[in-house]
Order: sequence, then C-alpha cells, then structure tokens
Amino acid sequence: MTVTTPRGFRAAGVAAGLKTSGNADVALVVNDGPDAGIAGVFTANRVKAAPVLWTQQVVRGGVVRAVVLNSGGANACTGPAGFQDTHATAEHTAVALTSVSPRLMLGAGEVAVCSTGLIGERLPMDKLLPGVRAAIRGLGRDGGTAAAEAIMTTDTRPKTTVTQGSGWTVGGMAKGAGMLAPAMATMLCVLTTDAVAGREALDAALRAATRVTFDRIDSDGCMSTNDTVLLLASGASGIEPTGAELTAAVTAACHDLAQQLIADAEGATKQIAIDVVGAAGEDDAVEVGRSVARNNLVKTALFGNDPNWGRILAAVGTTAAAFEPDGVDVAVNGIWVCRSGAAAEDRAKVDLTGRDVSIRIDLHAGSSAATIWTNDLSHAYVHENSAYSS
Repeated sequence: MTVTTPRGFRAAGVAAGLKTSGNADVALVVNDGPDAGIAGVFTANRVKAAPVLWTQQVVRGGVVRAVVLNSGGANACTGPAGFQDTHATAEHTAVALTSVSPRLMLGAGEVAVCSTGLIGERLPMDKLLPGVRAAIRGLGRDGGTAAAEAIMTTDTRPKTTVTQGSGWTVGGMAKGAGMLAPAMATMLCVLTTDAVAGREALDAALRAATRVTFDRIDSDGCMSTNDTVLLLASGASGIEPTGAELTAAVTAACHDLAQQLIADAEGATKQIAIDVVGAAGEDDAVEVGRSVARNNLVKTALFGNDPNWGRILAAVGTTAAAFEPDGVDVAVNGIWVCRSGAAAEDRAKVDLTGRDVSIRIDLHAGSSAATIWTNDLSHAYVHENSAYSS
C-alpha cells in the first residue's frame, strides 16, 4: 500500500537530525524503470518555496528519476541561498545515486526536491546531505512506509494508498494536517505508477485528479508555500492504459489520500462533507461549498455540536453564485433545517455527536453540483498553531 507497490520503484526514510524529536525526516523515492515520466502540480501561492521553484523546472524537463523529500524545514522565504541549498541537494542526490547505481547516470535536473516544515529558516545542510546518503543506502522495495513516515510534520499518522489497474498499479504517499486549502494543502504527495504513459497523459491525469480531490479539501482556508504533487511513471508493467483508465486510477488514489489528510486535520473532531447541488454551474457549486468550509462561525458551531443553519446560509450569501436567497434549502446530517431560506424542521433533530457531518445545500439554480471536504475548528487547533512554531 505504498509508493513502492508499483513495479520499478524503491524508497527509503531515515532520521537525519532535522527534527528535534529525532524522528525520520528525509525520504527518497527512486524510479528504476525503463521510463522516467513525470507530471507535477504545485501551490498557487505567489510565495513559493525554493524546492517548488526548483521542481517546477525539473518537471518541465520531462524526466525525473528521483524525488528527495525532507520534513523539519520548509526552505521557504530563504532567498537565493535557499535555492542554492535545493540545487545542492539535487546535485548531491544525483552524484550519490549514480555512484551506487551507475546505470541510472542521472544529473541534478532529474531529481525533484520537496521540503516541509517551518518557513523562513535555512536547512542544516550538514545534516541533510548525510541524510540523503543514508537514505540511498536504505533504498528498497519495502521502503515506502518508512518514506511516508519521514515526510510527516504535525501528522499523527502516515498516509499511503494503492489503486490497481488491469496489470498495472498506482501507489502514493502524502503528508498534511493543516493549511489544507487549494491549491493544494500544506502537503507533499508522491504518486507512482508502473503504467506506460507519456508526459501529456500523465499531466492530464494528474490535473484532472487534483481538481476534484486535493483542490476540494479545505481545512482552515490557508494556503501553503510548499504544496507539491508529483506523478512518476516507470513503465515497468509494459501496459499502456487509456487516458480515461489512467485518470480514473490516479483520481481514486488522490481521493483516498485527500480523505486521509482531512481526517487527520490539526485538532479536528469533525470530518465534514459539504454537498452543493442545484447550482447554475460547477464553479458556483465549488464557490459556495468553499465559502461554507472556510467560515469560522460554521466550523466552531459544528465543534460545539450546534447545527446553526443560519451561519451556513449567511456564508452562502457572501458568494457571487447565482441563486435566490428565499429559494435555498439546507440539510445537516439529513435533516432539512432550512427550506426556501427559512426555518424548516426542528434543528434539535440533528445528531452531531458523531465525527462525520454532512451538509447539503440546494441552490435551486441549475443542475450542477460539487463537494468540498473540511473539518471543524477546535481548542486543539488553536493550541497546535499558537503554542509553538510549525
């Protein structure tokens, strides 16, 4: 159930001393297959971390043989020196890998770099580079779980997934537990497949998948500087799926990981699905769902087990979506507490004692729909984001 389930991939995760906890903090994923296809989707934040800027260039090159990832430091807002640290990491990884696997013969431009952690501080390269060498020594077909653990920050558990095709496979790992907002989350994600797929097919599949999965989870309305989702193809299965088949498998893997991310959101006690139906267009449905997902009054009400539909309706009203205020219906956990923009069934009927919460909003303005996934805001969220820097 990891990035090494598809054929042609090895991985490792080691402790290099970047984290004061001593936990694993450097991961490496290597593609040994006959192909080295790559696609990537990155944060839309204008403030991009050095590894994002580097890896965007690498992805444009079209060939990636290795991805080196670290937790314990974001290498964001570190200026030219931080970018040089990223370049040095890629170069060091390429040289060290080539020395032990000469047939790879890779250069720095075939190494993607991802970082996560505190913004604004340089990485301790005297620890990171030896960590890379240790990860290379530890590479194996069974190293996917260790790699997933090494990229965790405030996560409470690693996130991995596998989706099976017809003779080919998609695997993946991700990290993220806060700042989950488009695009993407405060997340790193590496997806692997042993399918035969060209650059255009990989890019189309990944963008289609992230649009309806990672781009629709929204924990706290914040956008990270380091978000990176990579899809690597080894071609080791020898099977070339259709574009639709590849997109379906990648979407399934991304959906599974996205749900794991929102389930592990910082301090969350509720996992909330906001279904918007009857919208004039999909963009309207997404805008309405996102407005409710980001509304702190809604999120704190749900933390307190209060089905406060007035707050939901008020959030809907802040959007530019097409609808008539006196034509909107709202249900919470199956109880239609609002009909035609006014009180309907008794809100006391709504049971919010469980973790899963469903909100359904019918705009009665068309036939389009979309789902946004979010969580509540709790005392634990405030503590985790105020008691110490992360």
